[in-house]
Amino acid sequence: MSVPILSLITFLPIIGVFFIISIDSKNRELIRFTALLVAIMVFLISLPLYFNFDARTYEMQFVEKLRWIPSFGIKYHVGVDGISLFLILLTTFLTPISILASWYITKNVKEYMISMLILETAMVGVFISLDLFLFFVFWELMLIPMYLLIGIWGGSRRIYAAVKFFIYTTAGSVFMFLAIIALYFLNYRATGEYTFNLLELYKLDISFAVQFWLFIAFSFAFAIKVPMFPFHTWLPDAHVEAPTAGSVILAGVLLKMGTYGFIRFCLPLFPEVSHAFIPVISWMAIVGIIYGALVSMVQDDLKKLVAYSSVSHLGFVMLGIFAFNIQGIEGGITQMINHGLSTGALFLVVGMLYERRHTRMIADFGGLTKQIPIFAIFFLVVTLSSIGLPGLNGFVGEFLILMGTFKSRILYASIAASGIILAAVYMLWMFQRVMFHEITHEENKTLKDMNKREFAILLPIVFLIFWIGIYPNSFLRKMDASVNHLLKQVGEKANVVSNTQRQKRVEQLQQNIVPKIDIISETKTEW
Repeated sequence: MSVPILSLITFLPIIGVFFIISIDSKNRELIRFTALLVAIMVFLISLPLYFNFDARTYEMQFVEKLRWIPSFGIKYHVGVDGISLFLILLTTFLTPISILASWYITKNVKEYMISMLILETAMVGVFISLDLFLFFVFWELMLIPMYLLIGIWGGSRRIYAAVKFFIYTTAGSVFMFLAIIALYFLNYRATGEYTFNLLELYKLDISFAVQFWLFIAFSFAFAIKVPMFPFHTWLPDAHVEAPTAGSVILAGVLLKMGTYGFIRFCLPLFPEVSHAFIPVISWMAIVGIIYGALVSMVQDDLKKLVAYSSVSHLGFVMLGIFAFNIQGIEGGITQMINHGLSTGALFLVVGMLYERRHTRMIADFGGLTKQIPIFAIFFLVVTLSSIGLPGLNGFVGEFLILMGTFKSRILYASIAASGIILAAVYMLWMFQRVMFHEITHEENKTLKDMNKREFAILLPIVFLIFWIGIYPNSFLRKMDASVNHLLKQVGEKANVVSNTQRQKRVEQLQQNIVPKIDIISETKTEW
């Protein structure tokens, strides 16, 4: 009997929650170490997914299927392909790092660690679900711990930020849920079977008009989560007010659920409308790239600057996905991973500075290179990674996205490329103001360099930044078969739907014309 590795990864954090509940709340160290140990175990168990993943096939792997609510056609159905593989690994990789970065939390430590572990279960669940009902359950479950992390352990405006995050995401979820129900009944009408099985729903032949409304409903939920311009306004508040680990998880994983949703649901379920929406989505992405970069440039708060840079970076991801070619989509998936590492690391760096100085204002720093040189080196690497310097991970994703976009539409690629220049301006300017020049604030003269815990937090991320940058093929080859199949599936389905609709139009035309011809013939005979 094979080991149900996906269920183990998903539900081990929940088992860890029960252990933490049994620990006395005053024993904070034991609670922290238990949460960290569970998260590390989940990460170690998830590693075989990478090594045992068969890159030659597009089929779902490590599949588990159990009857859950058979009367409604709901199953516990999970699996992994080359599109979701690295998002699962990114989640299990960033969770222990985020817990380690939360060592400074002293208020309600037990509840905090419980929230982190439940959040991990929800995030992994979203990426492995192949049943739409199951997907929606994990999607909604994720909201609760994230709301608590922002609302209880956040900054001074935490309640406002948490409520705003909750309202935005819930609004999108309602529309997506209605669309899921619609798909459920559409499938019944077509096949006579009630099911939420995503792989079965892929086979549905949906008319363009129905596709249009379902695409809008799904896209609304995903565009908020990405977040795409103009649905991004909840993001800066959530990032600024969230604790450091909350910002890392938010940027590293939660935003990817939106981009993942477009790839996993919108493209294969609604291929024709997805094609029709290329200009709309692409222009929204381009505006997001430039707008996010320009707003980042004028920020005086480090965390806000990094938050707005996410709007710009994720605009690139969306542009790549809607290039509808292998370079664009693989670039988009790679850039999701890169953004999780680079922006996650930037939030960690900002958090480390905040722990030392209790301020995030750029003007309060300056000249830190001399005082904390090792920290400066790590800060420089993640800054350059975010800019997309060749040899580092960011370059690979942006290069593939621009190549794919250039191949499909030169104008989009040309305008979007300006975002790379703007990113270099605001990121290097930020680094210069924080790390170079003379120390003008007395408090900065006594700052201590990185400790062992901080070193353990940033070193694995920097290792991956170099690994992806130097040898991207070890990641790209794992997604080749799945992305190729997705493009083939979308292309073929779009043709099938077009042909079917064309046939229907011909039949309608014949039905309208033939009776008229008969009437004319009869009239002529009478004459």
